[in-house]
Amino acid sequence: MQVFVIIPAAGLGTRMATGGQAGQAPKQFLELRGKPILVLTLRAFLQAEGIHQIFVAVRDHEIQRVEAQLRQHRLDTARISVVEGGDTRQESVRNALKLLPAKDDDIVLVHDAVRPLIDPATIERTVEEVKLHRAAIVGVPAVDTIKQVERTAGGAIITSTIPRERIVLAQTPQGFRCDLLRRAVETAADDGFAGTDEASLVERLGIDVAVVPGSPRNLKITHPEDLALAEFYLHQR
Repeated sequence: MQVFVIIPAAGLGTRMATGGQAGQAPKQFLELRGKPILVLTLRAFLQAEGIHQIFVAVRDHEIQRVEAQLRQHRLDTARISVVEGGDTRQESVRNALKLLPAKDDDIVLVHDAVRPLIDPATIERTVEEVKLHRAAIVGVPAVDTIKQVERTAGGAIITSTIPRERIVLAQTPQGFRCDLLRRAVETAADDGFAGTDEASLVERLGIDVAVVPGSPRNLKITHPEDLALAEFYLHQR
């Protein structure tokens, strides 16, 4: 059984442009402590035990750029393939899946390119949970009170309070047996269904997805202020 990783990194990062980084590169190419966020993410997976190969899905015109960054930062290019992604995360994952030399019972992890603070131990725990349950994601419990709302012309109106002990905030990596993820992705494409993550595609097949305890440090860099927080966490390391 081999473990493959897909890093969808074809996003434009439009929300990052609301702050001081306006006009700069997509967020996966912004730097933290002198290294591109994508490079830091890849390093975490290269450090984890048992990772066979990583596929990074980027826009066609960025393939050479990423390959140059891999060489510049001396990453193990023999274990990293840079492939063309799609207009959406789901399309990028689907494109990469088609190129994966993976067997049905191999494991595929999908991870956000802009979660560079994932630690190897959490990656390894996710792999172990997939071996047991076929599907698992990293998640953290909700600490705030969760309100369900109805959107109106005048704003949001609360309709109910959801017990937070029933809520998990999904992170990545999200891992699956390869045959299961392929079936979920292709079924979604056939049905015209767009999910917010890979787990949502698997859930609609009626498959249980396990949760691996994550960490607030495994943040997704989305807004300019997230860069400062990520810098702080990196400094603590």
